[in-house]
Amino acid sequence: MTGTEVTELLAALREGRATLDEVADRFRRRVWPPITAEPRTPEEAAAQRDPGGDVPGSYDEITAAYDRGELTSDEYQVLSDAVAEAINAEARRDS
Repeated sequence: MTGTEVTELLAALREGRATLDEVADRFRRRVWPPITAEPRTPEEAAAQRDPGGDVPGSYDEITAAYDRGELTSDEYQVLSDAVAEAINAEARRDS
């Protein structure tokens, strides 16, 4: 089974095939799935309270890897910052 780009990059980091800087750089250049908007109806609010499973190819995969102990706190922080930079850059382009 083939994983998403995110899981592949995290595996490369874990296995020493990529450095933390290389993975963070790729995360900075990646387009991330949009963040959920403010709910407009009670049904949308209920759906957001019950998010279901992780969204493939999203930040959820990074958090899940950290929760499983596959990333150190420092690695998680670096990768989280890289994702935030990518999302902020995308928002600036869209405005």
